[in-house]
Amino acid sequence: MVAALRQRKVTTPFTGMLKEARSGQDPPCYSYSTYANNALEPHMSRETLDYHYGKHHRAYVDKVNELIVGTEFEDASLEELVAESTGDIFNNAAQVWNHTFFWNCLSPRRQSPGKELNQALESLGGLESFQKQFDKAASALFGSGWTWLVKDTKGAVKIITTADANTPVRDGQVVLLTCDIWEHAYYIDRRNDRAAYLQNFWPLVNWEFVSANLTSG
Repeated sequence: MVAALRQRKVTTPFTGMLKEARSGQDPPCYSYSTYANNALEPHMSRETLDYHYGKHHRAYVDKVNELIVGTEFEDASLEELVAESTGDIFNNAAQVWNHTFFWNCLSPRRQSPGKELNQALESLGGLESFQKQFDKAASALFGSGWTWLVKDTKGAVKIITTADANTPVRDGQVVLLTCDIWEHAYYIDRRNDRAAYLQNFWPLVNWEFVSANLTSG
């Protein structure tokens, strides 16, 4: 197991799933106490986790901590930063939130959706139809961003995409699942083949986490 990045001012909604690095420690990178850095292979390589979590995710954490010093947001939670900030602070804070959520959407243990989630997905034609629609939306997303399964303010589940750092939590939607469509998420393993990345995303989905989001939201 490897230690998580220390998020000095920024907190996350998933701190119970993280290993905090000790003050001053510069850990080897990646992520969570629930899986080792090579545990997602062959679908996602150790090298990808090294770079994606250890460099890209870490850069957002370091940058937002730098940006909030001396501002009204210096003691804000991550959720408050995402909800209330703008500009560079928002972009970096939202990327921390989005990435943290993304890592929790993945698991090395192959899973299947539970009964309640399967019932919710019936509105999208069932699991297989949902996955095809999700892949289509992700493939069509121009440039960088995120593809999401959300529960909207009326309780309906739907697929949406957001550009860059934008996140549906800012609009009051309950996020159930996300896939990172920034090229740094897949270029090491799949080069520019987004379709191959998406094909390897599904065996890693942490359906228990998705189900928990559905029932708690």
